[in-house]
This record gives sequence, structure tokens and C-alpha cells, in this order.
Amino acid sequence: MNDKVEPKSKVERRYFSCPDIELRAVGDDGPSILIGYAAIFDQLSEDLGGFREQIAPNAFASSIGGDIRALFNHDTNQILGRTKAKTLVVMEDQRGLRCEITLPDTTVARDLRESIRVGNIDQMSFGFRTKKDNWADVDGKIVRTLIDIELLDVSPVTFPAYPQTEIALRSMGAWQETTVPVLVPDYEDEVRKLALLSL
Repeated sequence: MNDKVEPKSKVERRYFSCPDIELRAVGDDGPSILIGYAAIFDQLSEDLGGFREQIAPNAFASSIGGDIRALFNHDTNQILGRTKAKTLVVMEDQRGLRCEITLPDTTVARDLRESIRVGNIDQMSFGFRTKKDNWADVDGKIVRTLIDIELLDVSPVTFPAYPQTEIALRSMGAWQETTVPVLVPDYEDEVRKLALLSL
């Protein structure tokens, strides 16, 4: 186990199926509120290219009070809500990162409402930077636990996936360099080290 504080890194995105995504109407002519989970705690991802990942409870605690946006498909041109404008509320509960978006009366939001209503969209995602993580070998499999995350945005998405990221792979390589013993320092070991450092 090796907790590591990350230097300022590029943005990563993670996607979760959210089958209980919900739309609530506020009165007959009032706005619709989209409710769902952008992240689920303690749920292992698919293989991300040599490792799996999970999110620790309270991972978002340090950034929940920040100015966070709700976007459609992580597109900054398709804004749905913002904490500063009080059209987005994000909170941690026992399950994960819950968000409530008061949808604006825009073309993007109206189209999204209809897509959710008919079941075309039922997944959410979040954009983040890693502040602190932990890498561990769990039963022969490498698992990264996100411990402290700078939350940037939450997003209903069309195509959810849990893709590998170059940032995370670099971090895994650095962890392996400090934990995997090199028994015989020969040419092949040096090639392996260079390959890990280049990830």
C-alpha cells in the first residue's frame, strides 16, 4: 500500500451506469430537475490497461464546495448547471456522488430531457484531477484507489466507458518503480524501466 499525493495533473474522466437516473418536474410550468449519481464508491472499474480503479468514500469532500459545472457529454458549450448559480447541487452520500441539476430552458436541456424520458441516456460521468491516490496489489491484480479528487464537472453522457488514461498509467508506472524489486540489473530491466517511464 502506497498513498501518493499527485502533482497537478491533467483532467481524467470516469463513467458510471446510472439506471435510476430520475427527472422530476417542479410544478406544471416549472423546471425539471435531473437527479443521479456521477460516481459510485467502492465499485471496481473494468480493466484500464493493467489495473482497475475504485473511488474511496469522501474522495470528493475537499472539492464539493467549489464551483463545479454540469455539462452534457463533457462539452463546455453544452452547460446544464453550475454550483455557483445554484442550478447544480453535488453531495456525497453513502452510495457515491449524487447530483441534482435544475435544467435550463435551452435546446440542449430539452433534448436531454426527452432522451432520458425515452431511455436513450441513463449514464453519468465526472471530470476530475487526482490529488491523492493509492496503488496496491490485491490478489495479484493492481488496484488504484482514488482518495482525494478535485471535482471539475458532472455530466450525463451518451456513450459511457471506463477508458484507460495516460495519466493513470504514468502514475502506475511510478508506483511500480518504487515497489517492484529489480533482482538483476541487466539490459532487459533497463528497457522495462524506460517503457514504464514513458507511459
